[in-house]
Amino acid sequence: MAAEIVNPRSGSNTDQDGGVEPLDSFDPAFALHRGGKMAVQATVPVRDKDDLSLAYTPGVARVCTAIAEQPELVHDYTWKSSVVAVVTDGTAVLGLGDIGPEASLPVMEGKAILFKQFGGVDAVPIALDCTGVDEIVETVARLAPSFGGVNLEDISAPRCFEIERKLQERVDIPVFHDDQHGTAVVTLAALRNAARLSGRAIGDLRAVISGAGAAGVAIAKMLVEAGIGDVAVADRKGVVSADREDLTPVKREVASFTNKAGITGSLEAALEGADVFIGVSGGTVAEEAVASMAKGAFVFAMANPNPEVHPDVAHKYAAVVATGRSDFPNQINNVLAFPGIFAGALQVRASRITEGMKIAAAEALAGVVGDDLAADYVIPSPFDERVAPAVTAAVAAAARAEGVARR
Repeated sequence: MAAEIVNPRSGSNTDQDGGVEPLDSFDPAFALHRGGKMAVQATVPVRDKDDLSLAYTPGVARVCTAIAEQPELVHDYTWKSSVVAVVTDGTAVLGLGDIGPEASLPVMEGKAILFKQFGGVDAVPIALDCTGVDEIVETVARLAPSFGGVNLEDISAPRCFEIERKLQERVDIPVFHDDQHGTAVVTLAALRNAARLSGRAIGDLRAVISGAGAAGVAIAKMLVEAGIGDVAVADRKGVVSADREDLTPVKREVASFTNKAGITGSLEAALEGADVFIGVSGGTVAEEAVASMAKGAFVFAMANPNPEVHPDVAHKYAAVVATGRSDFPNQINNVLAFPGIFAGALQVRASRITEGMKIAAAEALAGVVGDDLAADYVIPSPFDERVAPAVTAAVAAAARAEGVARR
């Protein structure tokens, strides 16, 4: 048989004899994605001229006039308060890297259907053909009147930090970079339960994070906010410490609030005697380094598809093991966080998502496990129907307590 050549531009499979076969005739992923994974659906009928006159002209004019006179009515008479923009520039898509805006759309569609499936939140994928910080901020700020929140997705570090900060300064709706904060919320929830299982508090633990990108920085900040005993962050060159002269501004900030022990050198050196390993780097950690950790340690190796420490190795030394994969227990999955976080923020028309709201989300998520806590169950399944309501309620309550709720 002639060798087959995949031609992604044509959307088909072409063999050397000139035959053309659709990609989805042999790959179920292509079959599922044909035509996209989502559509817009009306929530009101348009069956006759009376329906048309209410849904569109002339009835719609009365609603527009009322909103023009009282802008806050937009939340009551449009979908604004229940819809999120899922925005990317395609520069850090899953494990694929900088593949561009068009190639990112299948992921953004997937994110949008997860919002709906797990949080009841409508979401619109928006892939931007620009990568400059100010270009992205200006573009999204001009789109903001159409949405109740903005979920930034798959934007590479360090630009993602500045984009989120500048955009939140420009708009009065929540801006949330899920690669940072969603990962941090779920990690903290799992860590709280792992600590509870071992009879320790967060403050008793020393953690080491492998990876100083978006997720690693956000996890470090959240663990410090939650009262971790100590946490060190390592990049490719070793522990991020104040004595290093090669640090970016973001890493200099990280060095200012982490590593109270003053550890220098390699990741492996930092792991000696550590209570927690958190991997968000995609690298590989030697078994000897894992073996050097404290007795009863926790290993959260979250790189996909290949964890920094394979669970079979981690289980030799760790009391609790978690990964980012669905085929092992204790999956650290962002879908446990972002649908409920946005649902709670939208419910109270929050102007932003605060640290307190994120901590509340982590505590609620950890609480779902309850008395079923076990070494292979420190975090619930995304399909546990208790998750989104618990997170939504906690985030809404925290927004009111922190003064960012508008209803």
